[in-house]
Amino acid sequence: MTGVPPVSTALLRNVPLLSLLSDAELALLARVVARKSYARGSQILVAGNPTDSLYILISGRVKVFMSDLDGKEVILAILEPNEFVGEMGLIDNSPRSANVVALEPCEVVCISKSDFKRCLADNFDMAMTVMRGLVKRLREADKQIGSLALMDVFGRVARLLLETAEVIDGEKVVTRKLSKQDIARMIGASREMVSRVMKHLQEVGYIEVRGDTIVIRDAILFSD
Repeated sequence: MTGVPPVSTALLRNVPLLSLLSDAELALLARVVARKSYARGSQILVAGNPTDSLYILISGRVKVFMSDLDGKEVILAILEPNEFVGEMGLIDNSPRSANVVALEPCEVVCISKSDFKRCLADNFDMAMTVMRGLVKRLREADKQIGSLALMDVFGRVARLLLETAEVIDGEKVVTRKLSKQDIARMIGASREMVSRVMKHLQEVGYIEVRGDTIVIRDAILFSD
């Protein structure tokens, strides 16, 4: 980790979670938050460690995952700028439940537990935003549990691609950089099986791979 410039109110204002705070609240927050920079592969949070801060991603991407003693990983999420992590432990005072690693050079803003709780107590809209984030992650966890129990690997790959796609120029496109190993760890399958499914989807024309992006050509099939 290396030193970075102090946090400005303009930077905080651009973060959706904090955008509804007043100018006075942002100015106060800017004086107490920390801005940190992490190199690719750096461990940002460690499962089991005490929870002391909320982390808001300013740039880069991070991987949220759990692992066993043998090093087997399950990816819970890949976060991009303006997303946050670490709020659950701040609310229930539990240790970190997952690991967070930088997938590429990234910067984060850290808000201490006391400042985070003060912001929630003083700003209803911010509290609601955090609650919506928690509900969203709970729903995503429910979907993941359901797909593991009810879908085959083909269905899990299709669901993941659809859920990560966005509409660009009338096409459904997955722009997030997801390796086959990442996909395998997100859906609970082997890399080899994911490779076979992806190859089949390309061969029959359901998806088209353009560099780091994936274009979904037949969403009807994916929704069956």
